[in-house]
Amino acid sequence: MSWVLWVTPVVLLFLGLPIYLCFLAGAIAALTFVTPVPTSVVTQVMFGSIDSFTLLAVPFFLFAGELMGRGAIADRLVKWCMALFGGVRGSLGLVTVGSCVVFGAISGSSAATVASIGRMMYPQLRENGYGEKFSLGLVTATGAIDILIPPSIMMILYAVSAEQSVPKLFIGGVLPGLLLALMEGLFVVWYARRYGVPVTGRASLTGFLQASGQAGWAFLIPAIIFGGIYSGVFTPTEAAGVAAICGIAIGRWVYRDTSWRDIWTVATNSGLLTAQIMIIVAGSSLYAWFLTILGVPQSITGFIDGMHLPQWGILLAINVFLIIVGGLIDPTSAILVLTPLLVPIVKAAGVDLVHFGIILTTNLAMGMFTPPFAINMFVTQSMFGVPTSKIVPGLIPFIIIHTIALIPVTYIPALSLLLTKFI
Repeated sequence: MSWVLWVTPVVLLFLGLPIYLCFLAGAIAALTFVTPVPTSVVTQVMFGSIDSFTLLAVPFFLFAGELMGRGAIADRLVKWCMALFGGVRGSLGLVTVGSCVVFGAISGSSAATVASIGRMMYPQLRENGYGEKFSLGLVTATGAIDILIPPSIMMILYAVSAEQSVPKLFIGGVLPGLLLALMEGLFVVWYARRYGVPVTGRASLTGFLQASGQAGWAFLIPAIIFGGIYSGVFTPTEAAGVAAICGIAIGRWVYRDTSWRDIWTVATNSGLLTAQIMIIVAGSSLYAWFLTILGVPQSITGFIDGMHLPQWGILLAINVFLIIVGGLIDPTSAILVLTPLLVPIVKAAGVDLVHFGIILTTNLAMGMFTPPFAINMFVTQSMFGVPTSKIVPGLIPFIIIHTIALIPVTYIPALSLLLTKFI
């Protein structure tokens, strides 16, 4: 009867139920038909999964990110990137990529990055000669880089699930994130040259210095976060709280574009989003717990060991599996359910768990814009009122780019581990 643990969530997922209900239903089915356990144990597992000091960072990073997107900070970051890339063919596309990277160092949420940067950049891209499908694909896909650029909520969830260091995961995602940004930037330049997109803006030292002065306070937030974490002054959770306080201070008293009503609205929205994430964490953790007590991770590990695959073969198989899964379920649930299953496999294969965390988050970053269940795609669709049939063609080149980027991320461990040696 153990098949009910697998079939129940899959069937409910395709029926359109929320993901947390799918995994809760799978766990309840296992509780009823497979291995009855006391109700007290079930509640203990669910509440124990969210009773984590590390997870306290999630609402603070969400709050800081939404506050930055609501105020003028995102606009100043875009203007700074324009001053940096202006005068280059494809400059608006490069500004989109660069703005997503910089904003990702503040928000921690891919969907928030797409909403904030995409809302500003999409109309400008269309007005300056970029095709509709390309523009939609660009603003949808580049927001996914946010998952790799610290602070990343997905990395926090992986750190909790795999019992790994949050600072090491944060710093480990920097080079892979910049690699993805570079590859997407090169594609943007090629597209602009190939289709004759006109040059927009111009770069000048005076303009760059002026834009840097206007955006300087925005850069203070990631500087405080990373400086505090890697100097040992803050834990990641404390750094998230400091980022939220700095966001309020900058928006309210420095840029003077954020009212107390705005702050209350942001607090309410981030609180609701945090509640959704925690429900997913609790439901997915209960489901993963049932998989563990049924011996599923050990069975999978034994099966793969019996195949005598080399390390590269195991990682290839896992990447293919994650690419498929990433397009079907949201990254939060994927991390919480798959980490207990995959960690024993890669650990037995001799893969560093920080390195594997970067591989996992890189795959799930692609899942954020890979149909059919792509969160970023739905954000873009709701913002601009366009059908998915216009968004999907523009996503295909970026899916290919991310797939190619997976090769060095997977098979060059130094890309993820080099910077971790300095902390």
